[in-house]
Amino acid sequence: MPQLQPSRRRGAVWTVASLAAAALLTTPLPALAADSPSPSAIASAKVDSSLESAVRDGKDATFFVVLKDRADLSGAKKQKTHAKKATAAYGELRAHAKSSQKSLNAFLDKKKVGHQDFWIANAVKVTGDQDLVDELAKRSDVASVVKRQSFELDGIETSDKKVTASRAAALGTDSSADGTDAPAWGVSDIKADQVWDQYQDRGEGIVVANVDSGVQYDHPDLVANYRGNNGDGTFTHDYNFYDASGQCPTTAPCDNNGHGTHTMGTMVAKNGLGVAPNAKWIAAKGCASDVCYDDELLAAGQWILAPTDHNGQNPRPDLAPNIVNNSWGNKDTSTPFYQDILAAWDAAGIFEAFAAGNDGDGVTCSTTHPPGAQADSYGVGAYDVNGKIADFSGFGPSPTDGSEKPNISAPGVQIPSTWPGNDYNTINGTSMATPHVAGAVALLWSAAPSLIGDIEETRNLLNEGARDVDDTHCGGTAGMNYVWGNGKLDILSSVEKAPHTAATVTGKATDKATGKALPGITVQSTDTAGAVRTVTTGADGTYRLPLAAGTYSFAFSGYGYANGSAADVALAEGQTLTQDIALTAVPSHQVSGVVRDVTGKPLPGATVELNGTPLPAATTNAKGKYTFKKVAEGSYGLAVKPAAPVLCNGVHTGPATVGAADLTKNVQVPNRADNSGNVCTPAAYSWIAGSKKVALSGDEDSATVSLPFSVQHYGVSYSTASVTTDGLVNFLSPRVGDYNNTALPTAGVNGVKGVVAPLWDDLTLDRKSSVQTATTGTKGSRKFAIVWNNAAYADGTSGRATFEAVFDEATGAVTLQYQSVADRGAGATIGIADQSGTDAFQYSFNQSVIADGTAVSFTQGAK
Repeated sequence: MPQLQPSRRRGAVWTVASLAAAALLTTPLPALAADSPSPSAIASAKVDSSLESAVRDGKDATFFVVLKDRADLSGAKKQKTHAKKATAAYGELRAHAKSSQKSLNAFLDKKKVGHQDFWIANAVKVTGDQDLVDELAKRSDVASVVKRQSFELDGIETSDKKVTASRAAALGTDSSADGTDAPAWGVSDIKADQVWDQYQDRGEGIVVANVDSGVQYDHPDLVANYRGNNGDGTFTHDYNFYDASGQCPTTAPCDNNGHGTHTMGTMVAKNGLGVAPNAKWIAAKGCASDVCYDDELLAAGQWILAPTDHNGQNPRPDLAPNIVNNSWGNKDTSTPFYQDILAAWDAAGIFEAFAAGNDGDGVTCSTTHPPGAQADSYGVGAYDVNGKIADFSGFGPSPTDGSEKPNISAPGVQIPSTWPGNDYNTINGTSMATPHVAGAVALLWSAAPSLIGDIEETRNLLNEGARDVDDTHCGGTAGMNYVWGNGKLDILSSVEKAPHTAATVTGKATDKATGKALPGITVQSTDTAGAVRTVTTGADGTYRLPLAAGTYSFAFSGYGYANGSAADVALAEGQTLTQDIALTAVPSHQVSGVVRDVTGKPLPGATVELNGTPLPAATTNAKGKYTFKKVAEGSYGLAVKPAAPVLCNGVHTGPATVGAADLTKNVQVPNRADNSGNVCTPAAYSWIAGSKKVALSGDEDSATVSLPFSVQHYGVSYSTASVTTDGLVNFLSPRVGDYNNTALPTAGVNGVKGVVAPLWDDLTLDRKSSVQTATTGTKGSRKFAIVWNNAAYADGTSGRATFEAVFDEATGAVTLQYQSVADRGAGATIGIADQSGTDAFQYSFNQSVIADGTAVSFTQGAK
């Protein structure tokens, strides 16, 4: 990232997410000389002080084990296109982490310690005590052991947090301005509106993202350019939104804070609020609300580089955004963070902008905070409408590493933008300044596509275009000082300084028969290197796409029309080309079918969607049948989602091609699976009576039982298990007090991990109750049952529960069987969970789904 002297870039710094300054190791440990520190002293130096305090007196804590080895990203940087850069960076990081973490993970598995592995930072998250910390610190492959920390969204620095009902009120204009394209003051101050007018550039063909509190995706000023908007009334959230925090109730983007919707609006909102209103956007929710835990930020950082489906599976680095905004940080300046992620994004050609922080007082120097204070980040300060630096804006030099910060300043006081609830809000903060920079880069890269992915030259152009402000009371010069950085953002100047070699393709999509303009048509260009850019036609059917000189193919697609194309279109530097397209409407037909569950029975109440059409979803009737009356010929995605409780039924996704006749599309939904590939299936009930009593009694008790054969749970083999009165089998340390069942998975220090939950509830064992075990069969095909007999409900619920967990030596499956369950599981959790608290198969949570004389089997997948 730039050292901000003559706008040149500083070399990358080796470090890893969440490292405390004392734990940073940049070179291998030296050989021990006679007066060298002892091995125990070296191990102790690897452990940060906050973790030492957290595990004192026998307490457990969640922490990261950071490995020394780093991936070589030089090959990714040499790739020619954004997609190839991101794909190469992802491949190298993933392969390197898998190889270098193998020994550590084997050690943790042997110790029966759950772990969550990261590839973008080569770090492993675990929970443990002082003894585990000490053992890990002694390992030669470990660089540091650091406590899990929390970061915060930069606070909203304003005394007026009133949410307005309209854009006009947010802008402070009269109601007649509502809905117009008049720019907000910050948009105008950085001269984005002049770029719109002089270059006909509003960010077309560029994808931006934020790591924040989420986004209200269907806000009127944001919905049109959400990349997940199919343009026909339907949405595809896979690869376009990821909730690392687990707070959103569905797979759709949500924002339970407002911060993320506001920052996204400043980047791309329509009607004058956003800097680049024609850029596409996606988002990663890395913050549960105003707090962001570093493991969730790491997961979000991984998703930005390689977007996945909503289950975190099937990564597509070719769909990585061009730009990512980060308006969060940490007041603890001794805690550098995110540098490995910055290096990975940089190698992938993803431009990042970070808030410099709101810890300033208008006078004191060295008040920026990480990550915006780190040498490798592009940090942004804030100023007001009168051109005065904001009192809260963080000043340099960086208290983290002494680098020159901020890099640049942008409007950050009284900034109107979008807000959840289809509202608007006018607030202050470097959080509000930073998306001005991110949006400005979208304008720059759209106007000069040869710059896409060139992080160093982009920063240079931003720095050189900035308007100098002479304030050297914290050091520096008029051109680059520790108050303003390189000065006030001026995107018009930066665009003017950029290489103007782009060709511009414009055109209009129309109905071939009627000549009617067609809005919402997707226009995709692909060059000979495979680089893809996409825009959508506006309300008048027109589009504009700046492209670097080269040879392209164009594809035009939209619901109800046959696809159009244009091949081998040669574009010269500075050329203007009109590429109109007249599309032919296609006939419509009926699509219908029957949906069946995993057992083959009709599945009523399931939601059936034809993705790629504007048609509303259908719901299966009592016989599992669905019908769409009129569907235009074409290829679509058919998605079937079972109604709650979903039990073992998974979501079906597959193609549905409507040809020249009605289509019958019957579906049997697949088995639902967790992220590790575990699936469940209704099983034949075959009760195994217990024969050997387990020493368990009372309300809260646990006992360890020996397993007659090795049992695998999420890829780890166990010879013993802990059994509790509360209907749990725990493969990690014995524990009691888990009477309050929760949804699975449950993360955190006190989360229930590494368990099989046949009926996790507040149960008690009295004189009428017992827990027994039994082993049947011969070696190689044995079954081992753990049986709860006549367990009573501690809350006084009438009736008792008799159930069991049966482990199968031959198949590795675990089957849960229910002889009699009084409340049918209405207050219980049923399922399995991994050892780290990050993956689980939850069959049910507080739902009445268990019938007497039934069974469900969980089959282990790959870890």
